Amino acid sequence: MIVLLTDFGQSEYVGVMKGVIYTIACDANIVDLCHDISPQNIIEASWILKNNYKYFPEGTAFCCVVDPGVGTERNALAVKTEDFYFIAPDNGLLWETLEQQTIIEIRQIPVPADASRTFHGRDVFAKAAANIDLGNFDRVGEKIREMQKLELYRNQRQGIVVRIDRFGNVITNLTKQDKDKYSVQIADKKYLMNYCPDYDSAKNDELFLIEGSGNTLEISLKNGNANDKLHVKVGEKITIS
Repeated sequence: MIVLLTDFGQSEYVGVMKGVIYTIACDANIVDLCHDISPQNIIEASWILKNNYKYFPEGTAFCCVVDPGVGTERNALAVKTEDFYFIAPDNGLLWETLEQQTIIEIRQIPVPADASRTFHGRDVFAKAAANIDLGNFDRVGEKIREMQKLELYRNQRQGIVVRIDRFGNVITNLTKQDKDKYSVQIADKKYLMNYCPDYDSAKNDELFLIEGSGNTLEISLKNGNANDKLHVKVGEKITIS
């Protein structure tokens, strides 16, 4: 199985990556994890991969293309762990996911001379994913030892916004405490928010905190868009105490 994670949205780029994969591995099973990552947002991609890879069967190859450094000298990686394979640019996207696993081997995928300088998803990563799906991990490139590190900032009760989903929920990397109310600070603005165990318990038109599916706190608005009120961005620091 090959799982795709990109910032390509509903574009032809996703379709042509699948075409390349099927040309090499015609029996591949391709699953779309997410294609609506904010453009070039490595933090958001890292968070989504970290929280979702574990729900796929062993042997799955995750092809992750959020690549603001496309066309530069940054490496292209293929990583084998005890249970999975990961293909991605060497920009830190894989770091938090791999911290949860045992790495068996890292390989550097060569970039062909005729590869597009704007579309390595098609010309580098899709091809590598297809070959790994066929069982050819050992042939995708030379072994290397190191890769770029990207830790999602967290210091006690200060963390960051890691994703704003399509409902406008502001997702953080901070876990809940045993409290009914929290003090929330974003930049120079402070809020007092109730904690609710579910959406139905929240009051209308009032920002509140809830534990999301990634087991961290999210700021939500019942039947509304929380970020329309907060106007925060992924990567912004937030304190919840």
